[in-house]
Amino acid sequence: MTRTPKLAADDRPILIASLFVLVILALGSGYTLLTQGSLAFLTPTYLLQQLQVAAFLGIVAAGMMLVILLGHIDLSVPWTLAAGAMMATAVGGPLALPVGVGVGLFVGLLNGLGVAYLRVPSMIFTLGMNAVLRGLMVMHTGGFAPQTHATELMAWLATGRLLGLPMALLVWMLLSALMVLLLQRTVFGRYVYAIGNREAASYLSGVPTRAVLVGAFVLCGGCAALAGVLLAGYSTKAYQGMGDPYLLPSIAAVVIGGTHILGGRGRYAGTVVGTVLITLLSSVLSVMQMAEAGRQVIYGLVIIVMLLAYGRTQKLQA
Repeated sequence: MTRTPKLAADDRPILIASLFVLVILALGSGYTLLTQGSLAFLTPTYLLQQLQVAAFLGIVAAGMMLVILLGHIDLSVPWTLAAGAMMATAVGGPLALPVGVGVGLFVGLLNGLGVAYLRVPSMIFTLGMNAVLRGLMVMHTGGFAPQTHATELMAWLATGRLLGLPMALLVWMLLSALMVLLLQRTVFGRYVYAIGNREAASYLSGVPTRAVLVGAFVLCGGCAALAGVLLAGYSTKAYQGMGDPYLLPSIAAVVIGGTHILGGRGRYAGTVVGTVLITLLSSVLSVMQMAEAGRQVIYGLVIIVMLLAYGRTQKLQA
């Protein structure tokens, strides 16, 4: 008698999130069918549009996942994103993209050094860095909205199409492929999981824990700034507070996808599914005309429920 193979622990959240994606599409389609007489949520045009919007969140979530896998968190993402976008539009020309991403890499470096070498809790240090960046950007603009505009390259990467697919989606797909290779095929990826499980044991085993921490925060900052550059291209210019709507959803996307909030476990495929779920959920709530405050409440509740589920799983395994 053959046994049915059990679903791996890391695959269950991905399957559940995927089912929720289908449920959201069904609910959205039912709502538009009743109110508008059409199945707008199931059209290829709508789905591609949502994937394009999801790309910005997905890029942020990719970097956030690295930090969460280590058992840390980066709360400087909102203004790292905004600073990258504002510096890119301020510089302009061919240097806009490298300068914008470079700002994020530098912020990530400072975060990594503060967490890895000064041993300041990541939540405190990155929150302080977020406040510093906000002050610097207000000083840069004099407290007014930036008057600079995105370059043609930034606009093309955010809104252009190649072979019928949105460029933003293609950028996200390329970054996703690199993330999978990084986590599954490199020594750095193995170190990330090892440190997330037992940092002290990893250190005693010879793992360069500080260097890995710094590297993860650098990549997180770079991803946030890249998303900011693309968002500036999407909206034609940068603006203050443009990164605020991406902090909680990026954390929610990572956690919903099955990445353990305390680190050490998670698959990147889950983060992708979580990103799509959050984007579709936001779209359905928008169609239903739910206020932004209500959406934030739902995101927060999702994170709390997943945290409770993780705690219960740990107790059962113990």
